[in-house]
Amino acid sequence: MSRKISIIGAGAWGTTLGQVAVDAGSEVLIWGRNPEIVAEINERSSNEKFLPGIKLPSQLRATGDITQAFESAEAIILAIPAQSLRENLESWRDFYPREKVSISTLKGIELSTQLRMSQVLMEVIGVGSNEIGFITGPNLAGELSLRQPAGAVGASENPLVAQLIAEIFTTSYFRVLTSADLLGCELAAALKNIVAVAVGVVVGLGYGENTQAMIITRGLNEVTKLGVALGAQPLTFSGLAGMGDLVATCQSSLSRNRSFGEEIGRLGSSELASTSFSKTVEAVASAGAVVEMANMVGVEIPIIESVADLIAGRLTPLQALEKISAMSTGAELDFRESSI
Repeated sequence: MSRKISIIGAGAWGTTLGQVAVDAGSEVLIWGRNPEIVAEINERSSNEKFLPGIKLPSQLRATGDITQAFESAEAIILAIPAQSLRENLESWRDFYPREKVSISTLKGIELSTQLRMSQVLMEVIGVGSNEIGFITGPNLAGELSLRQPAGAVGASENPLVAQLIAEIFTTSYFRVLTSADLLGCELAAALKNIVAVAVGVVVGLGYGENTQAMIITRGLNEVTKLGVALGAQPLTFSGLAGMGDLVATCQSSLSRNRSFGEEIGRLGSSELASTSFSKTVEAVASAGAVVEMANMVGVEIPIIESVADLIAGRLTPLQALEKISAMSTGAELDFRESSI
């Protein structure tokens, strides 16, 4: 069944999801701030700034009118930078369509409040949890825009919303499974970015696969422990939303967080890396907030904490690696902790 959806955000991920949704049979309108990008999508079926060389479906349309985007759709897909969500929602508060399903694609934790993106949406707009969903997984826009096979998870506390996400985006090359663990999926999506920075740092320092595998594996352990402590389901972190997204983000040169970590390792500091890196890196804003969350529930996360210290300029890359390497050498897995 054809559905009308609006995607709020005309960057690489918003545009790629627009293409996927058109391929799945949906009628799609993308909202973008940049009038040149809006015109390019409408007139040339391309978005060269974010998806160079990709020919978009002619059915994919764009607008610079946010009210048109809100009014013309039965579901709203949010694809803007996580740390700008609150500011945007506040400017849209008077006319945001609260009665429609809102589906977040935002992988971050709000720096000032430690809130997940669904919580920001509920707090600012007053949308109920039954009207909120989240799509996540190992989904790099550069690969998915080429229609390479991939999988994702549609998460919501409302099973009807999770199923709606699957219906909107499932194609022959993009398979969307469902999950009731919105909390776990949002945490996994945000926390894996920080681990990916750590992997990038060791690559930038010249270390190989052994070191990377240690960071990825122990990073997943930290993400799982913190997620479970906050109320998430442990199995979420072994699926597409957890391990799948973590591996893709940590291992791909297309990953902004991994690439930013490489720049830190190569140049020697987060400050120098920031001057040469123009793309949004969600881990930069989320790392400190995640450390505060872990402190509140008493969970040790040495890898994530080292990245936060590195981003804040409190450690050099080599000092961060030394801190990670000094982690406890007790039992790798404590089977008495049956929840993990």
